[in-house]
Amino acid sequence: MSEVKPIELIWGIAKIARVIGRTDRQTYHLLTSGNLPAKQLGNRWVAERGKLIAFFLEDAE
Repeated sequence: MSEVKPIELIWGIAKIARVIGRTDRQTYHLLTSGNLPAKQLGNRWVAERGKLIAFFLEDAE
């Protein structure tokens, strides 16, 4: 049986911004324009760390 890895969620624009190396304002624009793999739940944004990293690695190749 394969081991299930836990999902690491990142909550909030400021924390997402730190992970991707952008300002809060830049990150807000990327989120609201649909350019980042994240979802808005109520008034907060949430993203999976693995998907964010994969998203940027995909662009680098």
